[in-house]
Amino acid sequence: MNSKPHQKSQSSRRKFLKSSAVATAPFILPSHIWAAKTKPNDKLVMGFIGMGKQNSGLLRNFIGQGIQAVAVCDVDTNRRKNAKNIVNDHNKNSDCRAVIDFREITEDKAIDAVCIATPDHWHSVITISALKNGKDVYCEKPLTHNIHESVEVIKAVKKNDRVLQTGSMQRSSSEFRIACELVRNGVIGKVNNVDISVGNPGRPCDLKEEEKEPGLDWDLWCGPGPLRGYSSVLSPRGIHNHFPAWRNYMEYGGGMITDWGAHHIDIAQWGLGTDDSGPIEARPPQDWKKWKSNRGAQLVYSNGTTITHKNGFGVHFQGANGEVKVNRGRFAFTYKGKEISKFEKRGDGSLGSALQKAEKSFLSDSKIKLYKSNHHIRDFLSCVQSREKPITNEIVGARSSICCHLMNQSYYNGEVIKWNPKDNTFAGKSGNPKWLTRDYRGQWKV
Repeated sequence: MNSKPHQKSQSSRRKFLKSSAVATAPFILPSHIWAAKTKPNDKLVMGFIGMGKQNSGLLRNFIGQGIQAVAVCDVDTNRRKNAKNIVNDHNKNSDCRAVIDFREITEDKAIDAVCIATPDHWHSVITISALKNGKDVYCEKPLTHNIHESVEVIKAVKKNDRVLQTGSMQRSSSEFRIACELVRNGVIGKVNNVDISVGNPGRPCDLKEEEKEPGLDWDLWCGPGPLRGYSSVLSPRGIHNHFPAWRNYMEYGGGMITDWGAHHIDIAQWGLGTDDSGPIEARPPQDWKKWKSNRGAQLVYSNGTTITHKNGFGVHFQGANGEVKVNRGRFAFTYKGKEISKFEKRGDGSLGSALQKAEKSFLSDSKIKLYKSNHHIRDFLSCVQSREKPITNEIVGARSSICCHLMNQSYYNGEVIKWNPKDNTFAGKSGNPKWLTRDYRGQWKV
């Protein structure tokens, strides 16, 4: 396990993020980073791929940070037009390109960076295409659909010397950072277990086929996954304001183990200091063979610490000297039997004071100060400028994804999986090579 936090140039980064002038100014790239020979005002030029609910929000957020959006991509006509209108309305022109094939963006030399928010089964294919074509990448979580893809994305970032940020944005919230600093500095003693509260593992897709949505390229939506009949559950008709349920099915997502695990297991990894490592074992629930339970799987680390999938409260670190519970806008902390803070909420103003109290009383002289980001997108953009690694870089995103995939495989197969986190391979005679990857369809390979 690695006890060293990511502290590279922390002082300069904090000054950068706290500067109101920088926070509202357009992101101007140094000339040696430009993808294009010339561009308006030398702004960071971006393309956006997968224009559902999530990326529509990201698009507005990125635009608000001063980037130049020039192209959007989606396999659905309605979503393409909607995203194009968002950009054109902001730019007060009609210049934004709307394309159906992501390669028109990833291979465009005039584009510096891409934001990817497609269904999970597309993430690594598009990410690697962008990296190979010199693009920096902001990719939604989970970074990958399987373990093989995690390894390949790490390789591609290194080979092409690019900047990648995974959308596991909880690390850019103070309640999660302070919770993890308490754990990392040994305030609650040796951590015996971390409960993570997320929903069900992935399941096979058995949805009834429907009449295909006009204006949707269904073959391209399925992409590297299996080609099955259209379902509006997977790709909703028209413009929608909900998160589609493709994420529940193992062919296209990984259930809530990957969807929310890429948030909560990611925080567990951060708190345990295992961003450059991972578990040595994944265990199915003890009663799996009898009941096929969808709770109770565990990840086991080399020092005996476990991560347990349960119903409960976000992320719950349980140590010899206390407990820390953290969720979005929620924080609870017990030290040596004394309740320091109890389920404080951001909404009623108590969260901020509780976090300040924890920092002042327990972390003022702490040796470990974790990477501090106050805005996930701004952190990515600042790293595009500085060429430093952002808070949820490719190693963080890939390693957290691997944890999720291992837990899912323990559910899918009902076996104890021995794992070598150094080489990202099964240990001993454990596992099956097929569990590391998928059958890729057609031309889409990783």
